[in-house]
Parts: sequence; structure tokens; C-alpha cells
Amino acid sequence: MAVRIILPKILPPEAAEACNFVAWRLIWRNGPDITPMIEWRDEAALLAARPFGETSVIIEVFSAAHGLHAGVVRGGTSRKVAPTLQPGAQLSVAWKARLDSHLGSFTVEPIRSRAAVAMGDRLALAGLNAVCAILVLVLPEREPHSELYERTISLLDLLGQSELWPLAYLRWEQALLEEMGFGMDLSACAVRGTNEELIYVSPKSGRAVSRQAAGEWADRLLPLPPVLAGQGDATNEEIVIALRTTGYFLEHRLVKSMGDRPVPSARARLIEAIART
Repeated sequence: MAVRIILPKILPPEAAEACNFVAWRLIWRNGPDITPMIEWRDEAALLAARPFGETSVIIEVFSAAHGLHAGVVRGGTSRKVAPTLQPGAQLSVAWKARLDSHLGSFTVEPIRSRAAVAMGDRLALAGLNAVCAILVLVLPEREPHSELYERTISLLDLLGQSELWPLAYLRWEQALLEEMGFGMDLSACAVRGTNEELIYVSPKSGRAVSRQAAGEWADRLLPLPPVLAGQGDATNEEIVIALRTTGYFLEHRLVKSMGDRPVPSARARLIEAIART
């Protein structure tokens, strides 16, 4: 039951004290009528948006301090707001709710749109879709990952630069695996401890394996192209090979740890686009 008490503007001290006593006793019995709002503000990248009711939209954003966070944008389908709510957009957001466990609502202001770049470039569009879909799938809700956020923004800022983007994406995917606890150790052979002729990765341990140590197990190991170990630039063909290896750990380690959910098909379309570039 909500309690609202309206008092005259001026009361004698004794009357005011009595009224305060009555008010607090009613609040103690019935609970306050106003719950303080929880609110925060941050800069964020928009990852996904879906309709909610007739005029609203639920968005999912990724920010440095608040991680993956969802909320409702009232009037999000309007002509004024809808163009702002495109995947990859950089936004200034304010979120508020009565309880931290509530979905809450967002107000948004545009900082930078990436829609035009993505729509005019097949590789950029495939890359943007892959990054957003993967983050929505694997990021834990409301858990900050500030370093990964900065890497993600740097990657999105390279959209449209087709000569740089495939390698930048590979490095980002490696960083994502590392951030989520499934990174690879490619510094030395898991069997011999040497760092010569490291050409394989163990699918079980995520560690490098040398040519000599692989032996009859070579066909069961994953390829380790030099670019995956951070050794200079590479052709797109080599990057695609490296992405098959990171993709194994993405699918069979990271995504599998979250339950029976597939890797977003947008990633396969990105690899296809890189192979054609």
C-alpha cells in the first residue's frame, strides 16, 4: 500500500514533530511509497536490438564498467531514435531501474554510427555482425571487461579497412579467448619445452606442439600458422587457417562451457568473406 502525506507548508514545531512521527510510523507499517532509483551512465557499443511492445526496443550494449547490459529504450521504434539503435553504434547511455535485478530502461545519445561503413562493405558488414553476435553469446551479463571493451572498440574503428581488418579480428578473437579463460599457450612445445618448429596446437591443452614431438599424432592436432603465434603479418589464407584453430577453442571450449548453444553463423560468414577478399 502506497502512503502519501500532504502537509501544510507552515506548521508549528510541535505539530510538525507529531506529523513526522505519524508519517514514519505509517512507513514502518506499510513500506515507503518511493524506492530510490539505481542509475549509472557510461559509453557503450550497441550489440543487439529487438522490438518490445509497440513502440519500445530492448537493447544489449557492451560498456567498459558494466559489461554486457540490457535495458528498454522507450520510443525506440520512433523515426528519431530508431536510426541510432544500429549494431556497432557508439552510444552515451544512462540506465536506471528500481532494483538492480530489474531489466531497467536506457536513455541513449549517439556518439558514432558505424552503419554506413558496414552497409557499404561486405567484409565490414560480416565482421560487425560476427563481433556483435559472439559478444552477445559469450559475455557474462553485467560483468565488466574493460580491456576487452577497449580492444573491441579499436576493432570496430577499423571497419572498412579491408587490408587491416582480418588480422585485427584474429588478434581480437585470441584476446577474447584469453579474457574468458580459454587462451592458448604458444610459447613452447608442450612435450619437449623447445620453441623450434612449432607448427601444431593441442586441442586438449591449447599448447603448442613441435613437428618432432607430434609424431603419429599430427593428424589429431590443430594447425599453428606463424601468424597465430604473433609472428608478423600474413595472407588472408593464413589468417583463415588461424581462425579455424581459434574457432575450435571458441566452439569446443568457450561456447560449450555455456551449455548447448552453437557458435553464431555470422562467424562462418565472416571467414567466408575473408577468404574471398
